[in-house]
Amino acid sequence: MAEGQFRSDLYYRLNVFPIRLPPLRERREDIPLLVQYFAQKYARRMGKQIEIVKAAAMQKLLRWHWPGNVRELENLVERSVILTTESVLVVPSPGNNRGARDTAEIIDNFEEQERIVHVLRQTRGRVSGPNGAAFRLGLKRSTLLDRMKKLGIDARKVRTNLMYSQESAVG
Repeated sequence: MAEGQFRSDLYYRLNVFPIRLPPLRERREDIPLLVQYFAQKYARRMGKQIEIVKAAAMQKLLRWHWPGNVRELENLVERSVILTTESVLVVPSPGNNRGARDTAEIIDNFEEQERIVHVLRQTRGRVSGPNGAAFRLGLKRSTLLDRMKKLGIDARKVRTNLMYSQESAVG
């Protein structure tokens, strides 16, 4: 209001009937519904099918004191969906910052894997040489091979998949 971003008359009209929204720790009965909503929201966004949240995981969520309120719950569920590979939601312990680091590492690895595979496709699976992926990525051949091994990338499979996709495009 002081910055002129909010009309003062509107503020006073709305302030006639203040609405107090209690923090999540005071309305634990909302947690299962919010978990279900956020899990479906992020599962759709990530193309995953989440069907079950185990009772033990839900109990863990119900016992947590949620200092970050609903936003903390949403972030935890988003991280859980990222970590989940099957239909059962994998829920890390709330308040465990290791989960955020794990998620960041997973995302970084995924992005690096995508970048390397993309360049390998451009070079038709060639790793070294002046037209190879290592040169294009600005890496030593040995460094790229180490990263490929760590990320589970096989240049031969990239080259084979490339050949199959070109054949299907022609045929």
